[in-house]
Amino acid sequence: MTKINLLDWRAARRERHKKQFFTILGLAVTASAAVVAVGLMLMTGAIDHQQERNTYIQQQINELDKQIKEIQELEKVRRDLQAHIKVIEQLQQSRTATVHFFDEIVNTLPDGIYLTGVKQSGQNVNIKGIAESNGRISTYMKNLDASPWFKDPKLVVIRTSTANRLRSSEFELQVTNLTKAASDSGAGK
Repeated sequence: MTKINLLDWRAARRERHKKQFFTILGLAVTASAAVVAVGLMLMTGAIDHQQERNTYIQQQINELDKQIKEIQELEKVRRDLQAHIKVIEQLQQSRTATVHFFDEIVNTLPDGIYLTGVKQSGQNVNIKGIAESNGRISTYMKNLDASPWFKDPKLVVIRTSTANRLRSSEFELQVTNLTKAASDSGAGK
């Protein structure tokens, strides 16, 4: 006996194709979901790794900022120490100049003049005193001008007064201190 298939062979083939299509579609969706999941895991891992690197870099930056602050503080201390050293060197260089300065003020002082004050600011020296006469003030100015330590003596004020039949002149002089001559003379000794 021959077998007769009453089902339409085209409908069976369509059903087979449909099952195949849905099976392939299911596999494709599953594979796509797996690829997306793996991609997400890789991206999450990469992001986590980058965040760890960023955190590490930020920690290193913070440490370097601390070191920079320490270096700046050390630079400030260094500048302060250099300034102190410079002042000490200047004091050491001018220590003999101060002695020569006062010695020369006394050596140029003629008899009959008494000093009441000496003030120096920079190279300018202000000298105040009392003299028995105006001629002695003039002699003092000439002596200062002839000194290698001073130049340009100028009379600022002179006041004459008489007390107990004694005449005296109160005066104020300005003179320039020659620090170059002072250091040259100090170096030669």
